[in-house]
Amino acid sequence: MGRMPRTLADRLSRRRFLAATGGIATLAVLAACGDDDSAGDSESADPSPSPSEPASTSTAEAASPSIEEMVGGMLMLGFRGFELEEDNPIVSDLQERHVGGVILFSYDVPADSPERNIESPEQVAALCQALKETGGDDLLIAVDQEGGRVARLGPDHGFPETVSAAELGAANDSEATRQAGEDIADTLVAAGINLNLAPVVDVNTNPENPVIGAIERSFSADPAVVAAQAAAFIEGQHAVGVLTALKHFPGHGSSEDDSHLGFVDVTQTWQELELEPYRTLIGEGYDDLVMAAHVFNSNLDPEYPASLSMATIDGLLRGELGFQGAVISDDMGMGAIADNYDFETAARQAILAGNDILVYGNNIGEFEPELGTHVFETILALVQAGEIPIERIEESYARIFNLKQRLAATG
Repeated sequence: MGRMPRTLADRLSRRRFLAATGGIATLAVLAACGDDDSAGDSESADPSPSPSEPASTSTAEAASPSIEEMVGGMLMLGFRGFELEEDNPIVSDLQERHVGGVILFSYDVPADSPERNIESPEQVAALCQALKETGGDDLLIAVDQEGGRVARLGPDHGFPETVSAAELGAANDSEATRQAGEDIADTLVAAGINLNLAPVVDVNTNPENPVIGAIERSFSADPAVVAAQAAAFIEGQHAVGVLTALKHFPGHGSSEDDSHLGFVDVTQTWQELELEPYRTLIGEGYDDLVMAAHVFNSNLDPEYPASLSMATIDGLLRGELGFQGAVISDDMGMGAIADNYDFETAARQAILAGNDILVYGNNIGEFEPELGTHVFETILALVQAGEIPIERIEESYARIFNLKQRLAATG
């Protein structure tokens, strides 16, 4: 009942799938040499080696990334602006701190204003183009476009209406869900966005859950339906070249509280069945991204919430479930983290736990113009002090490199 009739690999375009799996083999060689994920840029390769340099010197060796480039590549930042003005801090974050990803929002929560990053289809496309010109074509540009109430690109800004996961799950029509996923991906690609922080694979074990069930973000209370519907949605996204992220690991569907607002303990409500969508999808070949939730479960880790837990990410997700893709944190500014851990501790523990990309949306609490500098310098100092092993940073760099290679293959 839990397995789908065809694997995700079967349902991907053969060209894209072979390119992606071939990229893994290539990555193993390049990552061993520390190759930069922007090695295709003109500045990264010298077409005419100097007489003193052996002609056999590889591009990978010549383009070995610095620790600064690897740390910056692990960051995904939110920012303000409909346009990319030169004095916008995100410009220097991309150019000087090598930030590898950005996230767009339609509403500015700190300012309680609808003016943030999204105004119209034409404006978003121009913004994304400017971001890529500044940060490189391989820049990850992410958005939460789940469908229904969680859709940053909505009709109010001239984008198509979308259907919620709950509606799709109730119909339980895989072809309709695949089409819905493809339609959303078409919208994203036209806007220049390459990463959708969706689908939600939380099992709807608590329909009153204020942040999942009550706002129709879960496909179903049946984990098999969740897995099948998520697979169809992902198929539609991949068909157009958009990466996805399963969320919120290891399950937020049973919570009674909102981790945006503060500490959330699911020890008494979480059930093993909440892992089933992950187990099925990963078993079927899924290897884009998984988002780690800020939920605490003492049965999984008596000290840390999932997003800061080595036992949960490295042990359960990677070890037991066998996930090989990149792990992305939920927003590190959410109350569950920011109200309970100091900035340095949270960043250090998130990386040690196994997160490859840390999200700092800068859209909760007070807006910090220099947040990118703060987090970059904090992590860099922790690595230089030996509190985060360089090998841990290299692991994340390799996974992010592979992710971006797959994006390039679909382009």
